[in-house]
Amino acid sequence: MNNTQVIANLRDKLAQLEQEVLQHDANIPVSQGKMLQDVERFNNQLFIQQGAKLAPCIEQLQKSINQLEKQLSLKLDTQLITLSCERIQDRFTAVKRALNTTNINIKTAQQQKSSKRAFFAKRQQSTHASSGFGWIAGNVMHNSHEMYAELNKHLNWATKIEQKIAQMELNLPSCHPNEKIQSQNDILSMHKRLGKCRQAISYIEDRIQFLERPNYSHKR
Repeated sequence: MNNTQVIANLRDKLAQLEQEVLQHDANIPVSQGKMLQDVERFNNQLFIQQGAKLAPCIEQLQKSINQLEKQLSLKLDTQLITLSCERIQDRFTAVKRALNTTNINIKTAQQQKSSKRAFFAKRQQSTHASSGFGWIAGNVMHNSHEMYAELNKHLNWATKIEQKIAQMELNLPSCHPNEKIQSQNDILSMHKRLGKCRQAISYIEDRIQFLERPNYSHKR
């Protein structure tokens, strides 16, 4: 498959996803939409977006595809192009998953004020200790409210790193040849930082979902 076909296929796929997103957004009642208006969507860390509606993701995906098309036309480093393709695929997957988890997010928001999260958080203390994310303060992991703050902090970091990567990739074609390899290495390094940040986001989201799960069974 040549580069033109790759981009055409991605745009076809985006057009199909856009129709699903528009239908999804149209079906969200106003009252439920308000519940999520200030909430970063679960598994939606690849986008600068919050709230129930997912239409903003389509525009950002379009920009990613346009950027990939430019990279292909400039015949940039293969590894860099591969990373861009993987990121686009991750974004498609994230939107698809978000389409299927809106009701879960709404229920979570409804239960947030009434659920007794401290009991469940204590049961996660030992899991946190062995999770590899011990640098997240222990007191944060028993408090759902503080975990939301921690989640928001990591989402902001991820957004800033993504913006930095986008700027670095934009500047790459104009780099002096002697600096291009170093610039590509810097971009790859930023992608690694972004990956670690996303892992932390997923971990925190899992803990929030656990704490806010009603009727928790001891046999998890």
